[in-house]
Amino acid sequence: MIPLLLNIYAEIPSTLPAELIQTLAEVGNVRIERIISAGQATATGSWYDQSWDEWVILLSGSAGLLFEGEQQVRQLAPGDHLLIPAGCRHRVEWTDAMQKTVWLAVHVHSPVHGEIAAG
Repeated sequence: MIPLLLNIYAEIPSTLPAELIQTLAEVGNVRIERIISAGQATATGSWYDQSWDEWVILLSGSAGLLFEGEQQVRQLAPGDHLLIPAGCRHRVEWTDAMQKTVWLAVHVHSPVHGEIAAG
């Protein structure tokens, strides 16, 4: 199979009524997503509480992340990245409403005990 050459910034919709999440690749216990935001945030009172690790990098735009137990929102700019461990409750407080915020997220699920991840 010949790999496809794609561009992370291609085909970004001009309007986004909701955050757009696209799976770019998925192999074994790893999923890579492109997430595009335009002013969206996590619903008030809601938290992400994932059972897998997530590494995320902000490629364009800006965003604010809040982690449970912290008082200060972390402001992300292009190039900022972090690893969010499984079980670390967090929320997106805001994303840039003036320009698209493009994220690249790598989700790493732990294989079920005794299973070997397919790949």
